[in-house]
Amino acid sequence: MKNTITLFAGLIFSLSAYCQVGEFKVYPNGLIYSEQTMGKLSHIVDSLNLKYKNCHFNTIFYSKSQTIGHIVKVNKSSIEQATKDMESQIPLDDFLKKYPEASIERNALIIKSTYKNYENIDVVKFEERDLKNDYGFSITSEDVSLYQKDFTNKWLMDYREKTSYSEESLTAFYFPTNFTSVPIPQKYAQMIGYSDCIVDTTTAKFKDDLKPGWVDLPENWASLSDKKKAKLLDEMRSTKVIGGCSLDSRPREHAIHIALLSAETYNWEVFLKAHLDIMNDRFDRMSDGSYAWEQRNTYIKELEELNINVTDLILGITFRIENPASNHYFGSIGRVGRALSESNNRNEIESTMLSLVSDNELDVYNRLLFYFLFRNYNLNLKDKGIQTANNVKLAAAIETFPNFISEILLEK
Repeated sequence: MKNTITLFAGLIFSLSAYCQVGEFKVYPNGLIYSEQTMGKLSHIVDSLNLKYKNCHFNTIFYSKSQTIGHIVKVNKSSIEQATKDMESQIPLDDFLKKYPEASIERNALIIKSTYKNYENIDVVKFEERDLKNDYGFSITSEDVSLYQKDFTNKWLMDYREKTSYSEESLTAFYFPTNFTSVPIPQKYAQMIGYSDCIVDTTTAKFKDDLKPGWVDLPENWASLSDKKKAKLLDEMRSTKVIGGCSLDSRPREHAIHIALLSAETYNWEVFLKAHLDIMNDRFDRMSDGSYAWEQRNTYIKELEELNINVTDLILGITFRIENPASNHYFGSIGRVGRALSESNNRNEIESTMLSLVSDNELDVYNRLLFYFLFRNYNLNLKDKGIQTANNVKLAAAIETFPNFISEILLEK
């Protein structure tokens, strides 16, 4: 029995050693990059600033395709006939008269998008942006021709057969108007253009055909020749590191090793993508409990030490657009909000975010995203007094939304 307990304790110790928290070394300059590394990064930025100033900021970006629709759920006893009526595109009012027991959620913001699923198959997704809960109703189909279909006064059904786990069901979208995608106002399009310019969409952080594994960073890496550093960076960019548990720090360590080697080899494009992945915590893990999130820092101040417009960069990667450039970097709303709360430029950031939320020239979906961004930002501030004042400002911005949206948001 004693041997069993000892063995069990050893296993627990081994697991905890493997899955322990370990954020990065902080140098005397207060940053996760040494003064020497920051000097090299500053040199890169200074040498590239002329290129950035010559970037074309007149690209027209378009909002995600969106519409306001309704969600209808049909009583089980009516499914067969209701399906036929929906297929024949019965008008909504006639349908509700015929099926008074059906439930309806009116005025839902619905976004459509195309992507490749986990089987690398092209699919189209119609998704409710639920303002009350995190998970809205959605329909995904391999019939990608639906993306181009005119849905004016049309139904889109989701029929589920009865299984051992669930009852037969029929839920559908009804679209009074077709989807629209509108130009992003130029003053915001410039932020997106700037982010594309700074991040460089022509280069990916990783190479193709990644192999799972791990590449060690030698203790004497800084004294390696430039050729050996470049070779080591190439090996790391060819390796996929997957976290074994929530507290497994290896994916983030892998990213900072790539960032360090990129800085040393003057590879700004790869460096910035690696650093943004750390800031956005964009890594694969077998599991990821929320208890571990707080221990992963964002390191926005490292970017603020460089001669770049961090506000435009971070807000530029927050927009969701219909026509992004290849390799365009999209930020995580939750992580970006936390990063901005640690910025040295919060007054400008707050003002810009509130302007975005209340700007009726911007599409509703992006305005909502910046509403959630501001909320995440505010929740991460340490000063409760500032939080309270910001809530008042946000409430005023919310009132500029259509009534059916502002009423829900003001309840939250």
